[in-house]
Amino acid sequence: QVQLVESGGGLVQAGGSLRLSCTMSASIFRINVMGWYRQAPGKQRELVATIFSGGTTNYADSVKGRFTISRDNAKNTVYLEMNSLKPEDTAVYYCNVAGATRDYYDLEYWGKGTLVTISS
Repeated sequence: QVQLVESGGGLVQAGGSLRLSCTMSASIFRINVMGWYRQAPGKQRELVATIFSGGTTNYADSVKGRFTISRDNAKNTVYLEMNSLKPEDTAVYYCNVAGATRDYYDLEYWGKGTLVTISS
């Protein structure tokens, strides 16, 4: 069973930066997309950023220009560089990987989440 191990969360002041990492414990046949989602207290989980196998990225409007998603295919790792952090960025951040087996069965994995807290 593949696990996603996240790291990099913590407490920072507004305007600061954090870098989240998410590493897969094992490889799968094909990774289609890797991404980050977040869930703030009392709110639904929302998309933050995704990166597709070809390198195309997608961002939520609220983080465009401040966050950057990247991946290291050799390390099965996806990163989220977060700059100019705001208190409203406070949330649990979850890593997500979607892919498929050699026989085209869909696969999807979630990390357990890492807490990001931004103080004002």
